[in-house]
Amino acid sequence: MAKRTSQGLVRRETGRARARQKTSRGARAGELQTPRPLAGRVAIVAGATRGAGRGIARALGEAGATVYCTGRSVRGNPSAYGRRETIDETAELISASGGTAFAVRVDHTVEAEVVKLFADVDAQHGRVDVAVNSIAGEDPMMGQWANFWECDFENCDAILRQSLVSHMITAKHAAQLMIRDKRGLIVEVTENDILSAGGNPLTQAVKAGLKILALNMAAELAPHGVAAVAITPGFLRSETMLERFGVDETTWRDGGKSDPNFLESESPLYVGRAVAALAADPQIMKRTGQLFSSWGLSREYGFNDVDGRRPDWGALDIDFSTLPKWLVDLMRTGTQLQVAWAETIAERTRDFLRRLPAEKAPRARSRGRS
Repeated sequence: MAKRTSQGLVRRETGRARARQKTSRGARAGELQTPRPLAGRVAIVAGATRGAGRGIARALGEAGATVYCTGRSVRGNPSAYGRRETIDETAELISASGGTAFAVRVDHTVEAEVVKLFADVDAQHGRVDVAVNSIAGEDPMMGQWANFWECDFENCDAILRQSLVSHMITAKHAAQLMIRDKRGLIVEVTENDILSAGGNPLTQAVKAGLKILALNMAAELAPHGVAAVAITPGFLRSETMLERFGVDETTWRDGGKSDPNFLESESPLYVGRAVAALAADPQIMKRTGQLFSSWGLSREYGFNDVDGRRPDWGALDIDFSTLPKWLVDLMRTGTQLQVAWAETIAERTRDFLRRLPAEKAPRARSRGRS
């Protein structure tokens, strides 16, 4: 693996990808090659260290994009919360599969570091086509389950900056390049394809906030030809979740013995392929602002998980017997309130739209004038 250091940022590109591509062209000339719809495009995946972020980075590389894997966890300086995964490993996985990847250490809560990241990528490639925000999706600080009147707010500032503000900072600088080029896609990775997300007030604010962030960004970016969306995986077999069930990617089905819902789980590559499909869609502007799910996009685009399955969390008859009654009751009440809330908001929003001035058709250019 070749290393290059530039002003304190370490970028690693495994050179095996180029050699493998040359060998493939020579040895398999005339054979049908795997489609690479994102060839020539450049993607930045913030939070590519593990989980959904790693899966998305891998899938974008699989589709032919040059992928910058960013985050704080690198060899010799691992995760602040004790995880062993690094962005270096993610870049190596992409390269080992024939893709091109760079690992760049960036703290996305520090705007100066984000500014430098985008400036470096722009100087190297002259473009950024896809920016994915998957930062701090499994931050242990958000793992607390508590009613709002019992919540511990000791780390609230750190949680909101790491899990929400970091996304805003990264999207800001991605948007500036994309607006310049009048193209691009910003993706916010969140949890659940409805309004709610579990946990505590901080987790709920972060997860719901990312959905609204994508919606608001989409409205502002629409005149510039840039799209923004939010996406959620289903029951994700992240590294943390595999450890929790005491299984790995070869034995994961054993987890179904303790929770039958786990049999409909998905690898991180599944949501990654969903993002890659969106990024390759020439009609992406028709989808801007929306909240998507990995399983819903699989139905539309027809991609599979790494094992050939097509898990569909949205079609599963979920077994709630493993959850305590109070939690199921809470989920039922919350969902009923959400339905009423959403219907009321939809009616008010349509009424407000009717009161807005009608959009004027563009004026036709007079004949005989240049």
